[in-house]
This record gives sequence, C-alpha cells and structure tokens, in this order.
Amino acid sequence: MATFKAWVVEKGEGGQSLALEDFDESGLMDGDVTVRVTHSGLNYKDGLAMTGRMPVVRRFPMIPGIDFCGVVETSDNAAYKAGDTVVLTGWGVGETHLGGFAERARVKGDWLVPLPDGLSPAQAMAIGTAGYTAMLSVIALEKHGLTPESGPAVVTGASGGVGSIAVSLLKRGGWHVIASTGRDGEAEYLKALGATEIVDRADLAGDPKPLAKERWAAGIDAVGSKTLANLLAMTKGGGAIAACGNAGGMDLPSSVAPFILRGVSLLGINSVTTPQGPRREAWARLAKELDLEALSSMTTTVGLKDVGGLAETILAGQTRGRTVVEIG
Repeated sequence: MATFKAWVVEKGEGGQSLALEDFDESGLMDGDVTVRVTHSGLNYKDGLAMTGRMPVVRRFPMIPGIDFCGVVETSDNAAYKAGDTVVLTGWGVGETHLGGFAERARVKGDWLVPLPDGLSPAQAMAIGTAGYTAMLSVIALEKHGLTPESGPAVVTGASGGVGSIAVSLLKRGGWHVIASTGRDGEAEYLKALGATEIVDRADLAGDPKPLAKERWAAGIDAVGSKTLANLLAMTKGGGAIAACGNAGGMDLPSSVAPFILRGVSLLGINSVTTPQGPRREAWARLAKELDLEALSSMTTTVGLKDVGGLAETILAGQTRGRTVVEIG
C-alpha cells in the first residue's frame, strides 16, 4: 500500500508521543470520500491533542488536525466527485477520527462542505475551525435579536484565532468592539482589525461579582471560567454572551443573578456537529462578509514539518491570529 506523510500521536507505557511519520494508507479509517489534503490549520484543540495536556485524543494512533481543505481523490458519496475541493471542520476529526495534519484523509462525505466561492483553500484554512466558530457566534447573537444599536460587543482572547476573526466580523457588521487580551503589544494589531477599545485580560480574570456595572450588550467568549462569569455580570439587560471556548478553564463560577435580574442569556456554540444547513450558511457568510485583507494580516503560514513544534506555543497563548499549515 502507498504511504503518506502525517503527524501521528501514539500512546505507550511511557505516555504520549508525537512524530512525523510515513503513514500506511491502509490505516485510514472508514469513510466514503478520500481527500488529498492541501491545507490545514492550527487550533488550540490541536495543541491539546499533540501534547496530551488534556484527553482530547480518544483513540490511538491518531493523526491530529481538526480541520482541513483539499481535493477529492475518490468518492462513493453522491454529493462529491473526484476533483472537487472540500472543507472539513469538526465531527471529531483529529480526536476520534484521523485528522488533517497529513497528506491524505478519508472521512464521511456528510462531514464535508464544498469550498465556498470566493475563497482559496489557504484562505479557508486561515478561517478554519476558529473563524467558523466566530461566525456561528455572530449568527447566534443576531438570532437573539442583538444589533450594533443594542450596545458594544466584547471579545475575549481577542488576539487568538477565534478572537481575531470575531473582532473583524463584528467591526464589519457595524459593532463597537471591545477586545480583551492579556498580551502586551497587541493593541495596535487589534485596533487594525476593528477594535475600538482594549481591555486587559486581568480586568476580567478576578473573582466575579454576581452583578457588576453594565458594559456591553453582546460578547463572544473563548476563555470560559472566571472570565465568562465576569462577562455575564457586566452584560446589559437583555444582552447575551456566546460561549465558544475554554482556554481559561471548563468551570463557570457565576450566579443566577445576571439571568434573573437582567435577563442576560448565555448562548452555547457547538461548532463540532453543526448540521449541514447552518454549517453552509456560516461558510457562505464568511466568504461574503469577512475582510480578506484583515484575514491575511492575521495569518502565518508554516509547512507540515513545522506544525509539531507549535503545539506548546499555541497552548501558551503565544500565537497571533491564525496559523495555516501548507501540506501539498
């Protein structure tokens, strides 16, 4: 059988290991579409998977990489044919199903979406799971009835992948954007993306009060824990926070006060198993609404051989914006 290059996570008596290997094609998992992967993207969850910092990987060996873009090689799915360019995000790829840090992938066709018109494969992966999650969050806030006239919107983890794209999307949508970051020197970067105000991460990381001064009507939070609790306490009456990440922890030390005294809503964003309809809507809007120049300014490109060395970097919060992995 043919082999292809892939990052592989193994687990043995000494713990978890990660190596760039020649992977036998016979080891690919079940699926009705085989894709020659051209690009992937580095996400926080990929860092967890590659390091074993949290039990993200549920079977071994595992090829990490929770998203990819590539060209269909073979298909038994009526929706796709050889030569089609497709995008995948979520569905447990890189966790329970072999993922995108490889030259080849085999998946269920129902997990794929066609590459949207107006986007290149590299741009699709510059967006990736992070940008797709940001768009789902924006849509959720809109469906809740919030508009720029409702008040400012806050974005936490703003210099990261989800945050950077969320800032850009909200700005293009007419919002007054408040960006929260704990990284010195990122203020100009975030203002260039569209942030009007910058809030130090430390201001939102302390022990939360049940209620605090109202500061924003909407928010997109990729941090969780005390940060999310503080966002809720500072949200205006009738406002909402879209929760889409847990970089600061899985806990939520909040109270019922924001919900029963101000009518604040907490909107959960699940980007992993989103049905095809909302998934395609989000990608179509990204292709239409995202500032591609801003996307380029927040994107770094690396080769497949380099991605393993970036796992600790992204977990330490030392990456800016999005990292595209160019594979073939």
